[in-house]
Amino acid sequence: MPDLDLTTDHKALDDDLAARRYFAKFEGITRRLTGVAEEMEKDRAFSAMDSDVLEGYVRAIAATFKALSLKYLVSGRLDGIGQKHLTIDLHESGFPIFQELVTMANDTAQAARHLEGMPSPAQLKDEMVRQIVGERVVPTRLQYAMSQRLYYEALQKGGLYFPQMHPQAQWIADVSGGRRGYLVHWGVYDSQLNVPVIYLMEVVDSGRKALPLDERRWPAAQAHLMAQSVGGLKLITIAKGFDTDFDDLHPKRLRRLHLGPMYSSAFTLQTGPIREVLDEAKSPKGEDWALAWTLEELESERVEVEKGWFSDIEREVFKLDPFSGRGVETGATRVTRSLILPQRPFQVLAEKDPAGFRDVRKFVVGKEGRVLVYG
Repeated sequence: MPDLDLTTDHKALDDDLAARRYFAKFEGITRRLTGVAEEMEKDRAFSAMDSDVLEGYVRAIAATFKALSLKYLVSGRLDGIGQKHLTIDLHESGFPIFQELVTMANDTAQAARHLEGMPSPAQLKDEMVRQIVGERVVPTRLQYAMSQRLYYEALQKGGLYFPQMHPQAQWIADVSGGRRGYLVHWGVYDSQLNVPVIYLMEVVDSGRKALPLDERRWPAAQAHLMAQSVGGLKLITIAKGFDTDFDDLHPKRLRRLHLGPMYSSAFTLQTGPIREVLDEAKSPKGEDWALAWTLEELESERVEVEKGWFSDIEREVFKLDPFSGRGVETGATRVTRSLILPQRPFQVLAEKDPAGFRDVRKFVVGKEGRVLVYG
């Protein structure tokens, strides 16, 4: 693999073998994330509904990586075409850059039109065989055409993770007083951090009409939440803004999950203990990685009633982390940092025991895919 360019945060994987190794690594990582969610369900950090929702987003992320792997299947082997290399953020991300997902979203809107003008897979295979047998050359351009055909088919199939995953509402239970409880969830791909970010908000609805069926409130709530889904905003800012703008929607719990960064000595540049751990582990193929997973949580502590013009209005009072004033800084009730990694890097991490990782939960992936929890 070519040397990484140290002068930029972005790196184009201009070798098709390197790109394939990169996508294979992420295929393994996303496959393990379901096991992590299951472990968090066991210790009641997530409910069964939470796990199902997160699994849906992980499947979408995996589908996006699969689609991109098809797009760049012959990366670096063709001159004279447009974007032919996957670009990743090699500093504090390890994921594709934001523009890759924007381009993919735009391609999805045009997928049907592209497929209409392309030869079928059978035709492309026949042409490849003729070129290999008759002309005795590698049919690189036909291979590229096939990769693009498969890419657009994957886009048309759907189930992808886009830069914006608009809010959905799932009923949890009826609440006393004729109210309804919902889990509202949505996602974004952070344009600054270049990582997927998933939001989960538990809401009590005191409106007359069920929220997902309310043609007045639901579109407004969706638009409000997407506009507030910015990494720099604290959870308390998002929750208070929602609570203020929607008098009959009461946010009881808001969580934000950052899936990343991904660290790998083969593809990313990292500093400090994590670099030393990955370098010293000298992990075999497919096991040279660690994925950070950060969960921010904000919970309502009590309700205060304000006098309105026509009726009393309920306002949530949120509980902030009481230790060392960190709640004001984080804008959350608690922040839990986790690290998902294979056995060999974990063994090195356990031996070195760096101070900054002692409070980090470790989810260790065994050789058979089983996930064990430490810390």
